[in-house]
Parts: sequence; structure tokens; C-alpha cells
Amino acid sequence: MSEREIAILGAGMHPWGKWGRNFVEYGVVASRAALTDAGVPWNDIEFVSGADTMRNGYPGYVSGATFAQALGWNGAQVASSYAACASGVTALATARAQILAGFCDVALVVGADTTPKGFLAPNKGERGDDPDWLRFRLLGATNPTYFGLYARRRMELFGATREDFAAVKVKNARHGLHNPYARYRKAATVDDVLQAPIVSDPLGLLDICATSDGGAALVVSSLDYARRRGMTDPVRVRGISTVTPSYPQTTIELPNFATDSAAGVGAVPELGFKESIAHRAYEEAGLGPEDLDVVECQDTDASRELGSCEELGLCEPGGSAALLDSGATALGGRLPVNPSGGLLSKGEPLGASALGQIVELVRQLRGECGPRQVEGARTALSHTVGRGANAGVVILTC
Repeated sequence: MSEREIAILGAGMHPWGKWGRNFVEYGVVASRAALTDAGVPWNDIEFVSGADTMRNGYPGYVSGATFAQALGWNGAQVASSYAACASGVTALATARAQILAGFCDVALVVGADTTPKGFLAPNKGERGDDPDWLRFRLLGATNPTYFGLYARRRMELFGATREDFAAVKVKNARHGLHNPYARYRKAATVDDVLQAPIVSDPLGLLDICATSDGGAALVVSSLDYARRRGMTDPVRVRGISTVTPSYPQTTIELPNFATDSAAGVGAVPELGFKESIAHRAYEEAGLGPEDLDVVECQDTDASRELGSCEELGLCEPGGSAALLDSGATALGGRLPVNPSGGLLSKGEPLGASALGQIVELVRQLRGECGPRQVEGARTALSHTVGRGANAGVVILTC
């Protein structure tokens, strides 16, 4: 065990879908489930780390204090984190830092969201320094526009096809059939995906995840605290990465219209930004992609899962379609990816997105996933990519 490890004592979720209720209710359900799973009374929680509910860069709520109040004031210290889809990773990293620094022994990490109908959009107001506001107001570029441009880039660079993207949806829909927390529990065929209406070329309606309501929570602690409670072999957080890009960042991100000064700088970083996220986590954990047994990664669109597989080092650049076609990333394959069904089956509540992945992986490592179980899983990785420089990787072991 590493001196940087913490234990995950409990994990809980609220089912993901469209429920039309306040996001705090979903977080409370998930938190109570995690506390029950951990066998830890709420009054013992010393720190609450909330993953913020946001609307594309604009803070909506102070989630740590919001959830602490909803669960009943107990004197716990609080913090709130925002990193778009990766907010749950930064919230977990904050709780880990508090524990490892000795400021608390046990903490609750929670995120939840109630999403609007249709595309996510910024709140009203003039915010010229907000990249997402600029993207929407100047370019009219919704999230599917952003997804579609990256999918088209994959087609140009690596020869990816719409059938490759459809195969991701088919796999994840098959996995999601047996997930009681998934919003969509329906099989899909390649023809179903290809015949769905185009949303942002080349991506169709079934290639893109829906916005959903939902919540997820973890109870985490020091290893000493876990031992005192009789937990001798809990799931452990082995590594966390929330790195930002290194200059120069050579991949264009909207609303920028051109790359930065890479041409004038000369040397570029050895690893691109998205590759560096996993590299940092592997270094901290003392592990590599060859050690993984199961992965949950961002599939806000089907093309994104293919990108994640390459960025995590599961295959060479451009090799993810072949990896998928080989069956390696399906249940029963060498390294199942998104056995939960992913966001394509669950939809995405932003504040709960990353934590939902981690809850799913905790259950995999405990052997609690029934028909979705990855046999013999001992090491797992969660990978979340949000807008801009918001991203995170968490490595778990048991």
C-alpha cells in the first residue's frame, strides 16, 4: 500500500434519468446509500466535498454546504469543486488531500445534477471572459457541435467511419441492459444508429449521450480509519490526476479559432494534454495500462470513447476502432470499457458524472455487478474529460 492511498468505504447512487426534481434530492439519496453501504453514521462525517452543479462555466450552487445542510448540519467542514464533467474527480482529490494531510479521517464526496431539456447552455448575462459563453454566443456551437468536430477530425486523421462510432453505441447499449441505474436499457443495432437523425455531422441522435438527472456519492477515509472499522481490504484510491495542459497546447479548443504559438516555440510537449492526464495517474499509482482490468471512460459521444482508449494507452493512436472490433473492450473481452453502459446508456448529470463512474468501478472491484461483472477485476480506471482543461483520471485497486 502507498502512503498516498485512501479507502473507499461506501458507494451510492440515485438512478439516472429525467425525474423533474431538485438536484439536492438526488444527492441526498446517493449520500444516504453510500453512508449505509459504509456503515458510517452521518454524524461521523468530518468533511463534505461537493461536485458543483454548473451550467457551462457559470456556478449555480455551493454544493458542499448545500448537501451538508440537506443531510442535517453536523459541523463538518465543506468544500465545493467545479471542473465540468470532471467535477467529481476534483471533489475526490480535495477530500483525499484533507485525509492525507491529517485534517480529517472520513469524508463524504457527493455530486448531483438536474439538467434542462435539450442542449446545455450558459445562463443569461454578458461574460466575455467565459470560453463557453463565447462558444455559444459567438459561434452558436452547442456541445454536439464540439463533439461532431472532434469526430470529423478522427475520421480525417485515422480513417474512422460512422460504423465505428455506431459500434461503440451498440456495445454500450448491450452493457447497459443490466444496469438498474441506467436511463436507457434498450439494445441497439448498427442500423439503428446509422438511421437515427443526424444531430451534428457525422454524429446522429444515438451517437450522443442525453443530459440526465442523477446523483452519486462516496464515503472515503484514511486506511487507519478503515482498519479500525474492521475493513482489512477495502477498495483504495491509488492515484488521481487533474493536470492542466503544458505550453504549447497544440490542439485547438473552441472558441479559439487557431492554435497557439507552437509553430514559433519549436519543441512541443512529449505528451499531448489528454495523454498527460493518464500518464500522471499511472506514475502516481506505479501502474500502467497493462495492469488495468476494467475502465469507465467518457462517452458523451461515441467518438469520445475511441479517443479515450488511445489517450489512456490501451492502444496506439488510431488503433481504438480495431481494439473495439476485436471484442477486447466488451464484457468478456480482455479489458472491458464502460461495462456500466457508459453515458450513452445512462445519460449525463454533470455534477455526478465522474463520481458515477467511480461508484460503478467500486462495485466491479467488489464483485457486485451481476451480469455486468468483469471477472477477477482488481484494478480499475475512471477517465473523465470535460470542456477545456477540465479532466481527470482516478485509479482504484483492491
